[in-house]
Amino acid sequence: MQNKQVVAYASRQLKVHERNYPTHDLELAAVVFVLKLWRHYLYGSRFEVFSDHKSLKYLFDQKELNMRQRRWLEFLKDYDFGLNYHPGKANVVADALSRKSLHMSMLMIKELDLIEQFRDLSLVCESTHNSVKLGMLKLTSGILDEIREGQKSDVLLVDKLTLVNQGQGGKFRVDENGVLKIGNRVCILDVTKLKKSILEEGHRSGLSIHPGATKMYHDLKKLFWWPGMKREIASFVYSCLTCQKSKIEHQKPSGLMQPLAIPEWKWDSISMDFVSGLPRTIKNFEAIWVIVDRLTKSAHFIPIRMDYPLERLAELYIEKIVSLHGIPSSIVSDRDPRFTSKFWED
Repeated sequence: MQNKQVVAYASRQLKVHERNYPTHDLELAAVVFVLKLWRHYLYGSRFEVFSDHKSLKYLFDQKELNMRQRRWLEFLKDYDFGLNYHPGKANVVADALSRKSLHMSMLMIKELDLIEQFRDLSLVCESTHNSVKLGMLKLTSGILDEIREGQKSDVLLVDKLTLVNQGQGGKFRVDENGVLKIGNRVCILDVTKLKKSILEEGHRSGLSIHPGATKMYHDLKKLFWWPGMKREIASFVYSCLTCQKSKIEHQKPSGLMQPLAIPEWKWDSISMDFVSGLPRTIKNFEAIWVIVDRLTKSAHFIPIRMDYPLERLAELYIEKIVSLHGIPSSIVSDRDPRFTSKFWED
């Protein structure tokens, strides 16, 4: 929490071995989990941790600890925080460890089943002085009609419809409503507005609550299909501003940058990169290949074209660098495909 407002939540399932933990260790494992998860926010700062498990309050004063608790205690000592007791009754939402079991009779269970079945019928009840009236309201969407009409003008889907009519559609078929499908999935035409409405409904509606790219793809592919569907869903999810603000990366911190070792001899270790996007010269050069000696900082600037093949770059490298300075023992570069090819390994 920050300024008495909740800013982030965290949860995960118990691992197989954690299911045998006693309640005290489970509560402590939750504290360790959140400290690792939000380490970049908490490390070096004073903060308070609240738990509804009272024995955790005396964790630092316990004389007898098991090996697991000792390992966790060494981790906790890296943080400056207070471990406070918060009564379970004060929690608005109790966790699974604090929730009491509910005992119901078989009659109550059958009654609940009947209520759920009655609710699924979507009936509306109206009672009068001598009778009860039941009514049903059924809502339909016109999106299938729009898709069916649009499939008749889409170039790709028209070809598929022709093959289906000829009995060569393979997995493609036309259902009883005249909608082209692949299996049980509706074929969506190449209309940006229609695709966007489907993606909006699958990601930002009240029932979807911003799923990740993989989860959203597995949900939508049960109902819809179009070429490049997975790529478009990933691009849509990664461009969502709400997800960028709220969701955190579940990855280990990369740590501090490690400096490279200082070379012992000139032109023994070099670095190289391309400077592109320059105005085209008379000889059609549009980029500069910069090769720098890491020890003396002396450099060669070689004019090139970005469409040069790898063989031409290899010839320039041998002509301009190897002929003057020999073969270096190490080369520092980015992950450009030209630098990661088999030529540099050989």
